[in-house]
Amino acid sequence: MGFQYDVKAKTMTATGATGIGVPRARIKAVYALLSATAGSISFKDGGSGGTELLKFDTPVSSATGNMYVIIPNDGVRFEADPHLTLTNVTSVTFFYG
Repeated sequence: MGFQYDVKAKTMTATGATGIGVPRARIKAVYALLSATAGSISFKDGGSGGTELLKFDTPVSSATGNMYVIIPNDGVRFEADPHLTLTNVTSVTFFYG
């Protein structure tokens, strides 16, 4: 049985290009450390002005917490390097292939 691709992980603590999509990547899962304020996690295809393909709104909480989302099947495909925007989120670790 062959594998489709290796799954890797990357952690980011600030908004910016992920540096994983050369020439393309698939995001398979997302783990986030949340702040006590509502926020969001957004992945765009093609830079900060690109098309938003994946977005999670994070909840209001009286304390910090975490969130883990597994994306079904082969994940979300990005044709260019995904751009991550963090709003009131401490860090995001995402799994990709």
